[in-house]
Amino acid sequence: MNRRLEKEEMVGIKGSEFVVIGGLGFVGSALCSELIRRGAGDVRIFDFLAPPNSTCSSESHCYDDLKRIGVKIIQGDVRQKRDVERALRDGADCVFHLASYGASGKEMLQVERVEEVNINGTCHVVDACLEYGIKRLVYMSTNNVVFGGKEIVNGNEENSTYLGMDDYHYDPYGRSKSAAEQLVIKSNGLQSQNGSTRLYTCAIRPGVTYGPGEQGCDLLPRIVSISKLGLLKCQDSHEAKTDWVYLDNLVHALISGSMGLVRNLDGGREEHDYSDPVAAGKTYFISDGCPVNTFEFTRPLLRSLDHDLPKYTLDLSYALLFGRIFWAVYTTVLYPWLDHSWLPQPLILPADAYKVGVTHYFSIQKAKEELGYTPHVTPQEGMSKTISYWKERKNRELDGPSIYPWIFCLIGIPWLFAAAFLPDVGPVKPIKTISLFFYRSLRNAQIGFVIVTVAHLGEAIYAWYLAKKVDPSNANGWFWQTLILATFSLRFLLRRARNKKMNK
Repeated sequence: MNRRLEKEEMVGIKGSEFVVIGGLGFVGSALCSELIRRGAGDVRIFDFLAPPNSTCSSESHCYDDLKRIGVKIIQGDVRQKRDVERALRDGADCVFHLASYGASGKEMLQVERVEEVNINGTCHVVDACLEYGIKRLVYMSTNNVVFGGKEIVNGNEENSTYLGMDDYHYDPYGRSKSAAEQLVIKSNGLQSQNGSTRLYTCAIRPGVTYGPGEQGCDLLPRIVSISKLGLLKCQDSHEAKTDWVYLDNLVHALISGSMGLVRNLDGGREEHDYSDPVAAGKTYFISDGCPVNTFEFTRPLLRSLDHDLPKYTLDLSYALLFGRIFWAVYTTVLYPWLDHSWLPQPLILPADAYKVGVTHYFSIQKAKEELGYTPHVTPQEGMSKTISYWKERKNRELDGPSIYPWIFCLIGIPWLFAAAFLPDVGPVKPIKTISLFFYRSLRNAQIGFVIVTVAHLGEAIYAWYLAKKVDPSNANGWFWQTLILATFSLRFLLRRARNKKMNK
């Protein structure tokens, strides 16, 4: 890299102080690392999550990595104004507001919390920036703020406007992010409380984000999880396209937005008087610049993980119908348990159907011209790195079959026990009747249960012994999984043992 390019990427960054709100997440941790690499003087993270519960910590120990490179971590809740004030009271040159809630899955169904985090939290951030004289605020928004389920082809910041009161926002997340973004943009140019500085703001609107380290209920991890369970049976007609953005490209865009609030981009001239920041009060769509169908884009990843690929085409109207059924069930019957990890993610929600099944993509020309944004990583390179990450993750985690062997064993074994040993009363009577049709006698059923139990236990002990050699960190997991699933589980461990032997 020549000196001019080095200077260009350091402008507004080197020696400056930053606070990253939501910095322990997938995007935030990568942003903090890049700020440090570019010479930031001080980087502080404000996040609700703290080890061992944070996405950052559980995935790649990046919590320790961030601490090691000098990032300071402040724990707090963006919904609590005093916590936000505590994070910003020491001042900063720029605040990146990345914290959000409800983008996908069960989180989206908790409407009150979505609005508390995304709207009230943003109010607290803006107020604290004005109170403590923060000069720059970069808000990570979403292209959902202008998408209401209707087709958008190569939209831009001028012709893609906020949805009106009478328009349809298909999910509370997009609605709340729209309100928060408008608050941030309208706060541009406001004077601090002491009148010494002005706050300049901009909003970055990324498409679907992907890359190494992503997990949780985001779109790509959900697709991977559903396909692993063997439940990804249907896809759209391959006509719908949407924007995706690789992690490094999004980080580059966020930093470019911050730089755009301190200087004009022609020649790298710094505007120390902040008279006319190029990005002030503006929004920018950000993506890899290559809109693509979701299922076509994720197909290489699913194939590399040996997951089942969708075989059938499902019309959008039916996808919406299923999504509304899941929405109704989860927001009524299952609502009290939405926070519990044992409750699985809904298979599909209306927002998922619209996101995947309706074309909506946007031009990044404005970001290129005003911020100097260029996607450094192509979709092919980004997916290749993402595949490597997911394959490595698969190799270090407990592997196993789809959901169907689980259903078979978790129902079949108790069924056989009931038929063989429980008294012939209540619901046991029809179970015995059906079982005796196959086993012919009660004794045969009892012998069958004993054989099955011994076989499962024997395979579980062997799995534990083998895992101690080839996958010691998951040995206990292999034991319990094989105790339930027997051969259905053991074959995955045997495959891992063969692969490890071949790679020696």
